[in-house]
Amino acid sequence: MIEIIEETVNFLKQKGFEKPEIGIILGTGLGQLINEVEIIKEVSYNHIPNFPTATVEFHKGKLIYGNLEGKKIIVMQGRFHLYEGYSLQDVSYPVRIMEKLGIKTLLVSNAAGAINLNFKKGELMLIEDHINLQGSSPLAFKGVELLGERFTDMSAPYDEALNSKFKSIAKANNIKLHQGVYASVIGPQLETRAEYRMLKIIGADAVGMSTVPEIIVANHLYLKVAAISVLTDECDPDNLEPVNIADIIANAEKAEPNMIILFKEVIKTI
Repeated sequence: MIEIIEETVNFLKQKGFEKPEIGIILGTGLGQLINEVEIIKEVSYNHIPNFPTATVEFHKGKLIYGNLEGKKIIVMQGRFHLYEGYSLQDVSYPVRIMEKLGIKTLLVSNAAGAINLNFKKGELMLIEDHINLQGSSPLAFKGVELLGERFTDMSAPYDEALNSKFKSIAKANNIKLHQGVYASVIGPQLETRAEYRMLKIIGADAVGMSTVPEIIVANHLYLKVAAISVLTDECDPDNLEPVNIADIIANAEKAEPNMIILFKEVIKTI
């Protein structure tokens, strides 16, 4: 894997991806942050050696390098998921690439369903901890110790200082920002009523199909990490309605301006 990573990194360096400080992963329906970026270079995933290709129609599939709030950043406009048929190593591969290019901080967004019924669709949740229900680990492969500590500590996977900044900025801008636990499942099917009840019992406040593999690898690489879920639906097992993907995307877009404010203001402080 070391040679594969070097090939990808060298390709991007030749394209002008030079010494980024911050990596950003944009989740489902959350691509508008790009409009705030002074773009220097952008490359489609399918042009990058060894990169997976986004197959979900509402994921753009571009790696973007530019300036935001005076910082050099790399943005993943579209991410990869287990439900697309990729491995956990594939899904988290871009995090390894961004770290090798130079990032020290990773900011992540996703769309998630609200298990905690005090949370409403269109609101935001700062992830304070997570539950991995994807059945394996992105670190579970032969030779992982050549890339970092095999037995990675996950006692505090989300950076406390970054989370404190997010809370302060949300308060100053009158943005409702819940805090909670994110459960990551495989998908792509959504949950049954019984599964929603189980998730609540084990302590989840929100559920989605991404993020945790990237967070695990970011901790493996000693990156500072923070993540925000945009709550796109309410997962009430006693009043469960059929899923409407168009409605989920619309709710993500509704909440996105507040997420953009939070990301931009935090980036100013890094």
